[in-house]
Amino acid sequence: MGGIGPLEIGLILVIVLLVFGGKKLKSLGSDLGHAIKGFRSSMGTEQSADASESSSPDSGEPTQKSSD
Repeated sequence: MGGIGPLEIGLILVIVLLVFGGKKLKSLGSDLGHAIKGFRSSMGTEQSADASESSSPDSGEPTQKSSD
């Protein structure tokens, strides 16, 4: 009762290979890789856009420093 062992994982992989076929699994893996790469790049551009917005002042008015 220790969870999934190597025999069970191998059996699952064989069943998945039989159901989907080799070419379909290769294309699914490729599509998944492209999706992850696109997600990461969009998250990176979103974070850099957030950083540039936070560095600029919220209001369009210039701030004045008091020389007390």
